[in-house]
Formats: sequence, C-alpha cells, structure tokens
Amino acid sequence: MIKRNIPNAITCGNLLCGCLAIVKCFEGDLVWAAYLVGIAAVLDFLDGFAARLLNVTSAIGKDLDSLADMVTFGVVPGFIMFKLIDVAAISSGQTDISDFGDIWKNANLATRSCLSYIAFIIPILSAIRLAKFNNDTRQSESFIGLPTPANGIFIACLPLIAAFNKNALVVAVLSSHVGLSILCVFMSLLLLSPIPLFSLKFKHLNWNGNEIRYVFLIWSGVLLATLQFIGVPLIIISYILFSLVNNWFFKPKESR
Repeated sequence: MIKRNIPNAITCGNLLCGCLAIVKCFEGDLVWAAYLVGIAAVLDFLDGFAARLLNVTSAIGKDLDSLADMVTFGVVPGFIMFKLIDVAAISSGQTDISDFGDIWKNANLATRSCLSYIAFIIPILSAIRLAKFNNDTRQSESFIGLPTPANGIFIACLPLIAAFNKNALVVAVLSSHVGLSILCVFMSLLLLSPIPLFSLKFKHLNWNGNEIRYVFLIWSGVLLATLQFIGVPLIIISYILFSLVNNWFFKPKESR
C-alpha cells in the first residue's frame, strides 16, 4: 500500500507547491512563486519516475498528476502573468519593475490595464491541453503541442528574470504590458499547436535512440550555466526548435 502511494504523495507535493505559489502571488512575491513552480517541476518529474521505477503506474495517478499540473502549471502561471502585466501597466515603462509587491500595492487603480485579464487564457488553454493529452493515444511516447509544465515554467521564470537580469532588451520586454500580453497569447496557443515534440522520458540510457535527448540536456545545461534564469525560456524555445529539427531530419517521412 505504501509503495503504491509513493508517486501520488510526490504528486501531492507538486500540488502543495502550486497552492503556496498562489498565496505568494496574492502577496505580490512573484519571485518566491516562481521558485515554488520550479520545485513543483522537479516533483512533477519525480512522481512519474517513481511510478515507473516501482512499477505502480495507475489511471488514478495519471489523473491526479494532471489535476496537480493544472494548478501548478496552469493556474499559477496565469496569476503570475496577470500580476506581471498589471505591474508593467502601472509602472508605465519604468525600467525597474523587479519590486513587484510595492509597485502593485501602491498603485492607482486607474493606471491598471484590462489587458491583465488576458493572462487567464493560460489556465483555460492549459486545461484543454491536459484533457487532450489524457485522451490522445498518440501522445504516449511524445507530445503534440507544448506540454503544460513547459509553458508554466516559461511563464514562471519571467519574474526571476525581471528581478535579477538587467539586460536592456529583456527589461524593455518585461516592462511592456502590451509585449507581455502578446507573449502570453503566443505561448498559450503553442499548447494547442499541432507541432510534434519529443519526450524526455528515457526507456534506456544508451546513446542510440536517445541522441536528441542527450544533446538537448547538454545544451540546456550550458544555457543554465552561462545565462542563469534567462536560460530557462531559451531552453523552452530550444526544445521546440530541437523538436522541429528532429521531425524534419530524423523522423521517417511517413511519420511526420
């Protein structure tokens, strides 16, 4: 009984992180909300790994995982993006928006933008994405459309970049409520896109058959080591590009 519920307990840890991240969003502490999403992402990987390792996969575990992902990688990123767009509108192009809480709390309601509400397209399309994934037999070994956790991680890392990266171009994008709104819609639409994306699940550790995975993981490590937080969205973008290259050059034509 205990063995069978280990993966589910890890999944509940993912869900707990999502709930705590929502609290942090309400408090205006988007940096800690992002950290909690990062911890949840590790737990999201570990629950599936534990289920396969212990050979205790189940339909209930799969549904529980999707429900936890809906909160952590759907609802939380929606709140994070809502606050980011709101803060960007309030700050009116201010170059430093890293102190999200103070800017938001001291704001005049009249300066806020109705564009903030576009952020809730993230949880809506995430719910559709997860429902499709759970009922699409084509996605047992790979993905069609950007996985919900990948999109959630992309959105969640934006406050970290705003807080710790002072690159002029990055600051310009993150301080524009219009730019953030466009980014929000674009990333959300990728959830339902027909693009086939490879999975990071390893059936074995041999090089043959896992070339794209190993190359991607090495490249991701380089981006994180050299660019820190700004490397995270670049990893997600690289994931899409690697998948497109893999689909075009390495998959048989009949499977494209």
